[in-house]
Amino acid sequence: MAVISKKKIIYPISENLRGYLLKYGREVDIPIHYQDLLRYSNSIALYDFKGNDTLWETVFYDESDRNEIHYKVKKIYALLKADGDMSVMQHLYVDRIDLCIYGNTQPFRVRIVNRINDNFDYFYIKNADASRVCGLELEHLLSPNRISYLVYRDSLIEEHIAGIPGEQFMKQQIHDPLLNPIRLSKEFVKFNERCFVRLLGDMHSSNFVIDVTPDFEETHYRIRSIDFDQQSYEGKKSIYLPQYFKQNNALIQLGIKHITSESMAQYQREERALIATRLKSSPNEIADILDSMERDNLSTPENTYTLKHELARHYKNDKFIKCRNMGEILRLSLNLVLRK
Repeated sequence: MAVISKKKIIYPISENLRGYLLKYGREVDIPIHYQDLLRYSNSIALYDFKGNDTLWETVFYDESDRNEIHYKVKKIYALLKADGDMSVMQHLYVDRIDLCIYGNTQPFRVRIVNRINDNFDYFYIKNADASRVCGLELEHLLSPNRISYLVYRDSLIEEHIAGIPGEQFMKQQIHDPLLNPIRLSKEFVKFNERCFVRLLGDMHSSNFVIDVTPDFEETHYRIRSIDFDQQSYEGKKSIYLPQYFKQNNALIQLGIKHITSESMAQYQREERALIATRLKSSPNEIADILDSMERDNLSTPENTYTLKHELARHYKNDKFIKCRNMGEILRLSLNLVLRK
């Protein structure tokens, strides 16, 4: 089983990475920063509709600050969702601002509501971490999903990724008679392969959601990462393979029951071929983000040493041993996909 024994080190945004963000429009001047939201005066525990503690707290601001904070938060939403078109703010109001008290970076979650139809949306304001930003960008470039996020100085703005939390899905819906176990197992194999190829770690059930899409004949599933701070950081190969997390056992057992080894190998090849296509479709962005990662410090020397040797054994390729940092390891992993 995969186990992370130490808390991850937070790495600041370097000038190299900031140059990438500016070049591709991810660095945008925002009106309020993470540190500004810490000025709350009170908070209460947030419970779900069943009365369970969510481990989030709803925070409250003094009246002298609240109107200004809410207005600036709505401007951020307009930047994230409408490229800064402030006309979308006309019917919006901030319903709630929550603080996650158990996460590494203690993010804020903002709930925005349209007063005309009560439709609501969320987004997150976090401390910017280089690993997380690289993970978001690689998700945008190499996965089937597109990600909206913005960075300014030490603040990170992320869109909400909709879906059923993996932990909740495995508790409540894994035994649904309408579940298509083969399609779900296939998606888990492909998700496992995506994470391994692009070195996204710690994908246990609390760090991904399952997007369920009914079709006219069948139901489709998409597993989406929602936490990216373990991008190219850990030294153990197993951390980058969701199949080794005990929290994912329900999905693992489903695959063992419904998928043959031949089918699994086919799905892995399919996913690697899709990743190769995405690499070819965004060559400039991929080259630039890898250049930035190779020049930056994103992990410890011990983790880098362990991972490159484990991948050298896995792929039977001694070129990994010559890699000097996580960026070079990731580049070689992606190059192997292209060559095949």
